[in-house]
Parts: sequence; structure tokens; C-alpha cells
Amino acid sequence: MNYMSNSILAYIPQSTVGKTVLKQILQFQSSLKMRIFILHILKQPSSLFSGFQSKKNETITSKAKQKLIDLIEQTTSETLRDEYIPRIQTGETVSTLIKESKKGGYDFLALDKNESGLKKTEINKLINRSHCPVLLTNKNFPFKKVKQIIIPIDISQTTKKRLFWATFFAKKFNAKIKIVSALNIDINETKSLARRNADKLKTMLQERGIECEVKILKMYSMKHKVILDYIREEHPEMVIIRTHQESLFADRRIGQFVSEIVHGCEVPVFTVGNATLPLEETGDL
Repeated sequence: MNYMSNSILAYIPQSTVGKTVLKQILQFQSSLKMRIFILHILKQPSSLFSGFQSKKNETITSKAKQKLIDLIEQTTSETLRDEYIPRIQTGETVSTLIKESKKGGYDFLALDKNESGLKKTEINKLINRSHCPVLLTNKNFPFKKVKQIIIPIDISQTTKKRLFWATFFAKKFNAKIKIVSALNIDINETKSLARRNADKLKTMLQERGIECEVKILKMYSMKHKVILDYIREEHPEMVIIRTHQESLFADRRIGQFVSEIVHGCEVPVFTVGNATLPLEETGDL
């Protein structure tokens, strides 16, 4: 884990819910003992007469940064601490977040999926193109002590990569992991690819000292619906999901299965894609 930067990038819109969203993400950050770069994005000003407006833009940026600092201090009830770094950027939200994920050296990007101002398609685009994992929180379901993490898997996903993020969060939170997959009711569970893949993940996690179990669900309806229903029944505090297959030639867009899990979960969802870390270093699902 020595390649980690120990930093989170959190996107916080300066709106009426900004304080609630920030408080949620700060609770997560505090448990992980990481620095947090708190980002607000201003709309790109018109290029017309931009040369004459540079001073005005500097003033707008300065005021926005002070407003962000005030928000942090109001939320934490203390003066700005060294591990809270406010940042202001200008541009279109999704493209700016993608650029920041590439150049910033963050371990992951965090935002509230319901209060970010982004549409589902925009969140999917961000997840797909981000150069670091994306944590999606939900202000309506406040962060709690993480006791159980659910990892939904698709049978198309192999187990070649080390389970870095699953191990990281399980050890940080002292949490149990449950690997969940859905299986057609006509297939023998013990001989299925879903069971074999899940058992491989379980063994790898147990070798890292993580308490882990496997749950194979019978699929009476669409796979994502079966798994979402199970997540609602289990009430885990976190879900971790891979967004791509292992193959370098796999389709790099997130599919319906991942999209439905991401947007259907009420608890925080941590998404890990192929672009998040070098292949020899990453180890996720």
C-alpha cells in the first residue's frame, strides 16, 4: 500500500445541502485518516471579453474559495485544519473532475450521487473515465460504522487482480466482506462459474486475514434486481463494485448491471475501474 497518496478528492457543490454532503464525506475521511481536498467547481465564464474580465474572475474565485473555507469551518466547528485543503476550479463539472482525477494523485474521488447536480448518465461517464476510484455517498443515508461490505460480482469478471481496495476497507473498518452473485435457477450452484469465481475471491481475502463469506442468489428476475433486493435486506454499510472486466480488450463502458447497482444502492458505493491504478498495482474487483 506504499504507493497510496493518502488523499481524497471530494466534490462539494455550494448549495443549501453542501454542509450535509460535506459532513457525510468528512465522516468517511475521518475514519480513514486521510487528507481531503475539498473541491468546488465554478462555471466557465464566457470567452467574450475574457481579457478584460481576468481581474473580475480572480475576485469571483477568491470569494468562492472563502465561501468554501467558511463551509468547512461551519461543518467542522473549528478553524481550517491542515488535512482539509479547499480548492476552486473552473469548467464543466464532469470533465473537470476527470481531469483532476488524472493529475491530482488522489486515492479516490468522493461525491454525493443525489446532490452533485449530475444526471445518471453524467455519473456513469465520470465513473467510466475517472483515473481513480469513485465513492458515491448518499446524504439521506448517513455514514455509519462499517461492519459489513458487500461485493456484487458478475460471472464475466475474473479474479486475477489482487483485492486491494476490498482488503484496504475491510482492515480500516474491521469489517466483514460478503461476496454476492446471482445464478440462474436451472444451474447447479456448486458447479457454476459464479460459485468458482466467488470462492476464489473468498480464498484470496481470507489469505489476507479478512473475514469473508459467499452468497449465491437464485435469479428469478433480472440479476441487478436480485442483488439490489438482497443488499436492501442485508443493510450493509458499503458496497464495492468493479466497473469493467479484467480483459484489456473488454468494453470500457459501464454496463447495465453496474449502473443499476450504483444508482439503486442507498448505501455508499465504491466503484473501481480499469483506469484507476497500474495493472500490476491495482487489486480490485
